[in-house]
Amino acid sequence: TDYGSSLTVSLPAALQPHQPFQIIVRYTTADGPAIWWLDPELTYGNAKPFVFTQGHSVCNRSFFPCFDTPAVKCTYSATVKAPAGIQVLMSATQSTYLEEEGVYQFYMEYPVPAYLVALVAGDLIHADIGPRSRVWAEPCLLPTAISKLSGMVERWLTAAESLYGPYIWGRYDIVFLPPSFPIVAMENPCLTFIISSILESDEFLIIDVIHEVAHSWFGNAVTNATWEEMWLSEGLATYAQRRITTETYVGAAFTCLETAFRLDALHRQMKLLGEDNPVSKLQVKLEPGVNPSNLMNLFTYEKGYCFVYYLSQLCGDPRHFDSFLRAYIEKYKFTSVVAQDLLDAFLNYFPELKEQCVESKAGLEFERWLNATGPPLAEPDLSQGSSLTRPVETLFKLWTTEPLDSAAAASSVDLTKWRTFQTVLFLDRLLDGSPLPHEVIKKLSECYSSQLDSMNAEIRIRWLQIVVRNDYYPDLYKVRRFLENQMSRMYTIPLYEDLCTGTLKSFALEIFYQTQNQLHPNLRKTIQQILSQGLNPLPAIDTTAVTTDTPAMVLEDKVSEATNGAISLRDVNVSA
Repeated sequence: TDYGSSLTVSLPAALQPHQPFQIIVRYTTADGPAIWWLDPELTYGNAKPFVFTQGHSVCNRSFFPCFDTPAVKCTYSATVKAPAGIQVLMSATQSTYLEEEGVYQFYMEYPVPAYLVALVAGDLIHADIGPRSRVWAEPCLLPTAISKLSGMVERWLTAAESLYGPYIWGRYDIVFLPPSFPIVAMENPCLTFIISSILESDEFLIIDVIHEVAHSWFGNAVTNATWEEMWLSEGLATYAQRRITTETYVGAAFTCLETAFRLDALHRQMKLLGEDNPVSKLQVKLEPGVNPSNLMNLFTYEKGYCFVYYLSQLCGDPRHFDSFLRAYIEKYKFTSVVAQDLLDAFLNYFPELKEQCVESKAGLEFERWLNATGPPLAEPDLSQGSSLTRPVETLFKLWTTEPLDSAAAASSVDLTKWRTFQTVLFLDRLLDGSPLPHEVIKKLSECYSSQLDSMNAEIRIRWLQIVVRNDYYPDLYKVRRFLENQMSRMYTIPLYEDLCTGTLKSFALEIFYQTQNQLHPNLRKTIQQILSQGLNPLPAIDTTAVTTDTPAMVLEDKVSEATNGAISLRDVNVSA
């Protein structure tokens, strides 16, 4: 019921086939899965309220009346009224602002599926970082965003255009959102949403932005017609992301390292789910009432990527496959497709492969790729990344081979000289091997703990998960310190899950009670559910801090001395 209810409109019997008609729906929406309201305390600046929407996969039906399926695309316009000092942005190609009325008007001139309609409003300022790109962020974050991305986005767009054809959306802007944003990034056309927390992790930031750039072609221009085939967007976007990365960012070695890291994660997920789990299919079956977002997993991305990579290898030269994808985009842009459309287009583009019946090659049949459970039928050759992955494998063996020679392990590598993806790959493998012998975890802490303290959050959270899974009490204070300073789902949930799986649940409860007020209500609720597993109901907690049915945010307007009344972003009027 949070998502609303379906609306059936009976058309007049006298309506002729293909006769144009107009439907007007008057509606009100408040709290729904698509709309995230933030008090100023949940932003970085702590000055003004904030709101953003997240439509993927089927949340936007709680935002405005729509055909909430990727099979249907349309243009849209919207009028948004907001208080003075609040900047409003939408995923649209055109916008105007009537300052006297406080009204923004937006228009998306190209057809998009409902899930790509997005809105954000808050204390946002911008800076140009290229001829068709700018970054939006809270004032305290903007200098960092500029320093990380200035000149880079245009480089990635140009590389993508050389591979897959013209960028059709006009502008490519990026808005950095507060840590309450529930995912890492979202490819809303013209306006990519990215969580601000990722700014400190340079390599993850680069890969995430390039992935969203790739979605401008794969996902936004050509869309999967059904959520049962999300790999058509995510698998192709991941392939394109890695082609763009190879072209623009230090060549194939880094791309192979990033791919090895992701495929490691895929196999880790497979061990958890089991090889026969139906969600590991590329064509997964959606049962009635199941939220498609529940099927978003690494198979969608990495198994999909492996299939696309396999298709590219059938061509012999990846540039030939680039040419096919350019033709595929040109043929299907602004439409939605199914897997058979892609595969038919592929075989028609390469008639010699069709004559060879590559779609029926024993053990690698296209049908088997789509409908078999388990790991990818083939994985890419990552040997070009061995200069970066081999040191990781060597160090991991030194630390996990008995008897432990900690002196040799400690002196073999200086982690501060490694790339982020090398360090996280090493730590992930230690995590897979946990719990480790006490002597090993003790020596690991002595060698690396202080170094890791100064590294980015993607690295630190992995070390802290190792600390928790090994019950290594001397470093537990670092877990507390980390959670006291994190408001992001991606950096809190994994630690709370590990704390509650082992013997440290009371420690987790203590931290949660101390930090709950700095967390978004949705995140508080998720952590409460984790803490409640296997326990009696949690002790009563201040309901004004935890309930998701909090009253409307009525806040002092710090923007304009002329307005002494209160403002509420829940009073923003949106008509779409």
